[in-house]
Order: sequence, then C-alpha cells, then structure tokens
Amino acid sequence: MRGEIFINSSKKIPVYVLSGFLGSGKTTVLLNMLEHCKKKGLQPGIILNEIGQTNVEGHLFENQKVFELLDGCICCTIQEDLKETMNELITEMEHSPLDVLFIEGTGVANPMEIQEVLLSHPYTDQFDLMSIITVLDASNYLEYQSIFSSSTEVRNLIHEQMICGSLLVLNKTDLVPLNQLESIKQKITKKSKQEKTIMESVYGKIDAELLFEKRIHSVTIGKSPLDVEHHHHSTLQALKLEDCPVVRKKEFEKWLKHLPANVLRGKGFVEIESSHQLYSFQYASRKVAFTPVPAALNRKPVIILIGLGLDTEQINDHWKQLVKQ
Repeated sequence: MRGEIFINSSKKIPVYVLSGFLGSGKTTVLLNMLEHCKKKGLQPGIILNEIGQTNVEGHLFENQKVFELLDGCICCTIQEDLKETMNELITEMEHSPLDVLFIEGTGVANPMEIQEVLLSHPYTDQFDLMSIITVLDASNYLEYQSIFSSSTEVRNLIHEQMICGSLLVLNKTDLVPLNQLESIKQKITKKSKQEKTIMESVYGKIDAELLFEKRIHSVTIGKSPLDVEHHHHSTLQALKLEDCPVVRKKEFEKWLKHLPANVLRGKGFVEIESSHQLYSFQYASRKVAFTPVPAALNRKPVIILIGLGLDTEQINDHWKQLVKQ
C-alpha cells in the first residue's frame, strides 16, 4: 500500500541498497531518503563504503548512526567487513532499535554481492531487502557506453549495476537535451533486457514514497537469476593528496577540470582564499560543487581523486602546478 512503506509484519528491518557508478548521485539520493525518514520520525542506520582510506562525506550524516567501510569495495576486498558490520548492527539494535537500514556501496560495487550477504544466514532473519536503487548519470551515460570514450571495464560495471537494480534512477536529466534523454532511456531499456522502472531526477529528487516501495519480492539465493558475471575492477584507484595549499576558487575549479579524463571523481576539503574557511567539494561530470564545513568538525584539507588506470606521476605533476600557484 502506497504510503505504508515501513510497515513490516515480520518485524524485519527494511533495507535499501544504493548503487551507481562514480559521480552518479547516490549520496544525494540517500540524503533525500534520510530527509523523508526525519519527517516520518524514523530512526535510520547507514552503512557507507569508500574506495579510499578517508571518508570525506561523513559530515553530511551528522547525528546519524553511520558505519564506515573504508579502503575497499563491499563486493570485493571487504565483503567480510560488511558481515562484521551487520553483526555489530544486530547487537546494537538490542538497545538502540532501527526502523530502516541504508547501504551505499562504492561507485564500483556490484550490488548483487551485497544482496547475497543480506540473503544469507543470519541476516535474512533480521533484515528485509526492499529494493536495490541504481543511480545512473544521464549526462555521462552515452559517453560511458561508447567504445571510443570508455573502457570495457566501465561498460561492464555499469551494466552489472543496471541489471541488478530493481529501480533505476536516471539522475542529472537537467544536463541533457530532451531528444537525447529519450534516446538514453531507450538504450537503458534495451541493455537491461528486462522491464525496468526508470525514474528521472534532478539532484536526486524523486517522490520519496516511490523510492521506498518494496520492489524485491522473491530472490533465489545462490547464483544470480540474471546470470551476471562480476568483473573485478583491478585498474580502479583512489589517490589521496594531502598538504593542500589555500586555493583560489576559480583556479581550483580550473585545476580539477584539467585533470586527465580518466579521473572520474574527486572529493575532499579545501580552504578557499579570502574566506578563511574550509569547504567540502564534489567533482563529477566535469562540474564542481562547494559546501562550507563548520569549524567544529575539525577537518583537514585533503583531496581524493578516483579513476581507472590513473597515471600517478602525471597526477602528481598536475598537483605540483596547483601547489606552486
């Protein structure tokens, strides 16, 4: 029943998995879902997975029950850590109950691997997998699917995330002409090889009740009925740059936009000249967004760059250009 999204007669905790390639907007969709939880007076739990050793988005989830899985990807190197976190959650829920759990995988996670954990004992007794929400970047979709501008690794990964999703959120539609948007939706439908619900969004905003609907009703434990082969992303890297200088905003934006094309994502904290304040930044789709960070959080400047097959020497040379300015 629409509107009764959290009622669960079995008393299991509903779980929503957020998937999507680097920079697609998963965290923005998650924040919108958390806002809905706040309005409903519900207590959420959040598991965040980061590729690098530093989570630079933790400040977005202040006063939330957050568990961080760093330096890996749920579907590969730290899948056992996910199980440990789930065990910790079960223990904590004895004295601090949750109403809903969100799991946000890295931009290179295969949600099928997360699903297998949730459907294994003892987690299937405690949690009810409601939906796997895959966020797609409309502004980069065609480029990522092109054999001329993308790698086989990227195409396979996005395909895995797409066909595993029970709901597809086509985000950043404001950055795409209408005629191209229709072409993208047709290509998604064709590649999915299944009838999928596709919801368009700008800044991850969608009718919350639609996001919270139960879309997974029966799944066979074991080999995926979709017969998806997971391709391990051996060329994916996260590069951490520290000792960041105070930067001029326009120069920093220019520096980011002139990074090599295989740098797909950037985030971190920088101090903006003349403002004397730390800002968090998000870089994706050749666009940059800045948000002021309260001094009380005591963060240090740091830049995290994520991409495929990064040339560390080339990035470091590019970094020196910024430091010299």
